[in-house]
Amino acid sequence: MAGEAKSVTVPWVAAAPRRGDHLVMITAYDFPQGKTADAAGVDIILVGDSLAMVVLGHPDTLSVTLDEMIHHTRAVRRGVKRALLVADMPYGSFHLGPEQAVASAIRFVKESGAQAVKIEGARTDVVAALVAAEIPVMAHLGLTPQSLHRLGGFKVQGRDDKAKEAILAAALELEEVGAFSLVLECVPTDLAAEISDRLEIPTIGIGAGAHCDGQVLVYHDLLGLEERIAPRFVRRYAELGHASREAIARFADDVRNGRFPAPDESYGAARPAGETVGKVYG
Repeated sequence: MAGEAKSVTVPWVAAAPRRGDHLVMITAYDFPQGKTADAAGVDIILVGDSLAMVVLGHPDTLSVTLDEMIHHTRAVRRGVKRALLVADMPYGSFHLGPEQAVASAIRFVKESGAQAVKIEGARTDVVAALVAAEIPVMAHLGLTPQSLHRLGGFKVQGRDDKAKEAILAAALELEEVGAFSLVLECVPTDLAAEISDRLEIPTIGIGAGAHCDGQVLVYHDLLGLEERIAPRFVRRYAELGHASREAIARFADDVRNGRFPAPDESYGAARPAGETVGKVYG
């Protein structure tokens, strides 16, 4: 990348369109995922409230709590050295207004090490309050999963003129009150292109076409770990779900047929000079 940073910061992300950089964002939910994504060179790691679905097994994102999000963000923080760490504000953590939002976001920053938070919807009052409290905000428009019931399901947003105008107006207002970036989820390509052209802050697309300033995918979707849902916008770069099942099935077969452990995977009564057990988790 032309403007690659040793340590990604909010100002560096905000300036991406001026550099002509395409930002790379991925979700992560624990230490090894954060460490792996960071080592792969992504720019932004989002601890998304999609945690509810892909890690905790809920049918939507509404059930995850602030405490659960802080717990997982803290774990991801331990694995991240370069990328900007953003935490998703879960449903119910900011919906009562700016005062609640600031209190929730301060907990994120102080307790988990998140460097910014993400807010779904056109909540300019909340975004303005967070920015005033020195908490950087990534905004999120289009399909906002926390609005699942109001939207009538996981549906593409902004297809008619009225909806397009509302999303564009909200994007401009969110930039005006201080958001440093904007996620656009499941909106038509032409709308995402227009918003990206009108804004100075970067847009990050997920199901929003190729004209955004960056792209994000869920860790489990990209790697083929989440197999229940296959949105059109997901490209699978691996099939680790299938590979994991195969590996565990081979382990089970070896145990049942006495092939595991082998002699060289066991310890004798006499300890060879210099032998160490290695990492033990129990």
